[in-house]
Amino acid sequence: MEDATTARLKSLIISSNDALEFKLIRNPHDVNDDKLIFKPEMSHQVFGDSENIFGYRDLRIKLYYSAGCLETYLGMTYSEKADYMSCEGVEADDVLSKISAKLAPKVHSNMDSFIAALKNDESFVPPGTVIHSFSVKDKDKGVRHFEVYKADMSCKGFKEYHERLQTFLLWYIDAASFIDIDDDQWHYFNIFEKYTPTVGSHRYATVGFATVYQYYAYPHHARPRIAQVLVLPPFQGLGIGAQLLSAIYRAYIGRTDVKDITVEDPSISFQRVRDFIDAQHCKTLESFSKSNLLQGFNKNMAIEASVRFKINKKQARRVYEILRLRVTDVSDKQEYQQYRLDIKRRLNVPYQREQKNFKKLQRALKPMEGSTVIDGPAPEQRMQILEKQYRLLEEDYKKVIDRIETSDWL
Repeated sequence: MEDATTARLKSLIISSNDALEFKLIRNPHDVNDDKLIFKPEMSHQVFGDSENIFGYRDLRIKLYYSAGCLETYLGMTYSEKADYMSCEGVEADDVLSKISAKLAPKVHSNMDSFIAALKNDESFVPPGTVIHSFSVKDKDKGVRHFEVYKADMSCKGFKEYHERLQTFLLWYIDAASFIDIDDDQWHYFNIFEKYTPTVGSHRYATVGFATVYQYYAYPHHARPRIAQVLVLPPFQGLGIGAQLLSAIYRAYIGRTDVKDITVEDPSISFQRVRDFIDAQHCKTLESFSKSNLLQGFNKNMAIEASVRFKINKKQARRVYEILRLRVTDVSDKQEYQQYRLDIKRRLNVPYQREQKNFKKLQRALKPMEGSTVIDGPAPEQRMQILEKQYRLLEEDYKKVIDRIETSDWL
């Protein structure tokens, strides 16, 4: 059994994810409105792999931002803090210093000064140029209006704003790193809600952002790569991610120097948004008509997707698979089987390549006495793996198709 001291020490360990709370503050009353709290998805990039904090009871870490220009407040409350003597010489974690080290300069530690700084939102105007605006019908808040701005570090006030904005990456994107703002190949896309407070003219609230790096593509082209995309939790579920991605596409699609648009290590959720937008675009193209889809993927699809929407060949193939499933009569046994075989052949290509390379290696190596030949999975086992891969992929594709069918997009 644990002794009393060990039990006490364990009782003073708390999850950093549970202790942290964020708010986007639009007016002084929001400070005390717990309905506005949203939580991090992760905190190991600040508090370590265990995501634990030692030394407090009833700990609340308050990281609040003004909704517009992101004036920042950092503070904490607790009912008990570990005492050096009673905890066998173990001190409580220095929570605030760990967080403040990751934040932009000039963080408020006093709530009164933070509330006074909320007035800065009254004159805040998003840096950059509006490239897209749209409205969303929110069942709880009615019609809401949003704007996407493209900015760079030459825009007045943007450097300071971006330094505050990028700190959200720590809590929502794994292995996140702050980008080199001195590299002018970075492009910045920021999304804001344009709203009217009870008193006064319209204001802007930060919603999310994306960063895009413009790589060189031989011989004289550019290849923009979407690196970071984040829609803050209070605005998720409104289709804003799709609107932001669409705005990014619009910024590059009309440029003759852009070869195609790529994405750096997309998450499952972002890939689904990307599939939705690309499928919406490609279903308007002749090469992706039903009759063409049912005949299989061809180079005309890759070419037209690239020329019209800057979609690379790999993604064009994926979009073809989604749209072909959409027009496939799954109740027709033969038609559905042809679709499944088409996808499985593509899924099996890496395995076939590995087997081919393995056989070459086996032939190149001289047999050694007592050596063991390592074979791949048995044919029936490989078929099971392939079937599982297919089923998971079809589930993802169906989610994209469901969104296409229920959306009034385009």
